[in-house]
Amino acid sequence: MTAAPRPVPPGLHFVATPIGTARDITLRALDILSGADVLAAEDTRTARKLMDIHGIALGGRPLIAYHDHNGPAVRPRLLSALADGKSVAYVSEAGTPLVADPGYALGRAAIDAGHPVHAAPGPSAALAALTVSGLPTDRFLFAGFPPVKAGERQRFLENLKGVPATLVLFESPGRVQATLRASAEVLGERDAAMCRELTKRFEEVRRGSLADLATSVRADPPKGEIVLVFDRDRTAPDAADMDGMLDAALRTMSVRDAAAHVAAALSLPKRQVYQAALDRAGPRGD
Repeated sequence: MTAAPRPVPPGLHFVATPIGTARDITLRALDILSGADVLAAEDTRTARKLMDIHGIALGGRPLIAYHDHNGPAVRPRLLSALADGKSVAYVSEAGTPLVADPGYALGRAAIDAGHPVHAAPGPSAALAALTVSGLPTDRFLFAGFPPVKAGERQRFLENLKGVPATLVLFESPGRVQATLRASAEVLGERDAAMCRELTKRFEEVRRGSLADLATSVRADPPKGEIVLVFDRDRTAPDAADMDGMLDAALRTMSVRDAAAHVAAALSLPKRQVYQAALDRAGPRGD
């Protein structure tokens, strides 16, 4: 006899799904997919296939497509189900909802309406790539997909240049060479990893400098889902640099002058450094 599905509490449940290997799904995710009153998915075909693999019957429950193109039209239906006290499960095509995924507006609307919002964590291509990249994991920034147009991509990369954290980006096979080449020009010489088809049969990780990877993908173009991981800017000042310089400057300067001196020396925003100087100076003031 098949066990009855576990009851799922009312509210919106964001459910992470496998990025490749179907067995990577969590037991909690299976419980929610089995018992939720309403199911919503970025791609209903992918959701049905996953449910079939794990023996989860739809059982007359609605399975509603929710994606970038129909979000405004479909959202009221899902919010209405939440208002009726039902449990609504949302799954992205693969990975964790809201990470390069259309679920953000749904989550924001549910929160604004006062409905409970829950997360059933699990697979994430960004975290999987960060794990196998061999690059620092203590601080990282997920930057999403770079713009398609060259000029916009250039500005996108310029904004990332001084970020004191490992960078994680998604990219398509057709644009990865251009992105790596532009990254090498804008970000300079730094270590990187190109991870593709993570958890799948043809999983591959290429490591090297940005320039090396640009050469590699030109000689051997990759296929499949790609995550790029770039090391942080090793030349950028970190918090310790700023704190040390502020301590020294505050011995002989006012808070305002010390902040201006350090901001200019490290090319940091004046407001940020001034606030740090105030914090360090305490009641001394200017």
